[in-house]
Order: sequence, then C-alpha cells, then structure tokens
Amino acid sequence: MRAGFPDFRLGNVLATSFTGTLSERFGDAVERIPVPRRLVDWLAEYGLAVDSCTPAQLDRARELRESIHAAATAAALHEPLPADAVQVIGDHSVAGRAAAVLTPGGERRWRLASSSVEDALSVVAADAVDVISGVRDGRLALCASPTCRAAFFDTSQSRTRKWCDMNTCGNRQKKARFNAGRRTDPS
Repeated sequence: MRAGFPDFRLGNVLATSFTGTLSERFGDAVERIPVPRRLVDWLAEYGLAVDSCTPAQLDRARELRESIHAAATAAALHEPLPADAVQVIGDHSVAGRAAAVLTPGGERRWRLASSSVEDALSVVAADAVDVISGVRDGRLALCASPTCRAAFFDTSQSRTRKWCDMNTCGNRQKKARFNAGRRTDPS
C-alpha cells in the first residue's frame, strides 16, 4: 500500500488492468484510483506519463473504465456489446493523440503527443478495442471469484484460466476451499 492507497493490481493487458482499478465489484469494492494523483500514478506504471489530472479527468477515466468493463463482460459472456459502452470507448480512442513506436529492443511502446490524460486514455481505449474485438490472440473471461467477476484477457496456452489473478482471487478461493474441507473433516 502506497501513501494510504491500495496497491495496483498490474497485469500484462492494459485495458483489463485498467478495469482492475476497481476490484471486488460484487463484494467490498476497492477503488484503486480514488483521487486524481492515483490515476497519474497508474498511467505512469504503464509508461503513459502525464503531468497532472483534474477531478473531471478522473471522472472521465472512470467512465471509460466502466465502459471497458461492461463491454469486456458482454464479450466474455458472448452477449451483444452495450452501445453506450462502445460509444464511450470509441470516443476516448479518437480523442487523444498517441502513436505506437518501436524501442531499440524491438518492443512496442506508446508515444503520447502531449502529457495529457486524454492522450493516455486514448491508448487505454485503443487497447480495449483490440482486446474486445478479437484482434489480439487470447480470450476474454470473467474471474470465477463471486465477489470479483473482473474481466480478464486469458492468453494461457489452454485458454482455461479461472482467476483474474492467481495471487489474489485464486489464492483466496483455494484457501476458502481448504478451510471448508478442514471444517467438515472429523479428524
């Protein structure tokens, strides 16, 4: 925990990691970007450095986060995508100015035209478009934890992952099953 805020749950897929800034959606929800500064911190973790963030920009970022979550959840369930969520994602995707660039090591990075939150969020939205549309190799799934149900992008070889994060939801569920078994074991 940094400066009294919950730690970020960082993953290798930008869009679904962004939706993870609100976790335990069906339990005791944990907001990981409760103040504008935390959005700046989260974006920096992904190489999307911005100078500052206003409360209004944080509100727009949360709207994008919830739209990505709604669309990713629908896609994981093979349901029609919510039109309002698709609109928000598209609006954010075209609102910013960013370009994919290669590093000398051959890695893909984003270069923002400015250090604005809008440019950074356009990268998140563009990643959501790729993930939800099926352009990227993997499948969208929902965490099996009944209190979490986070959308995550499964790139495992078998595409059968159950948990958004084995270190949190997976371990919690394994521990609950173990403890339940101990309570019913008469020895």
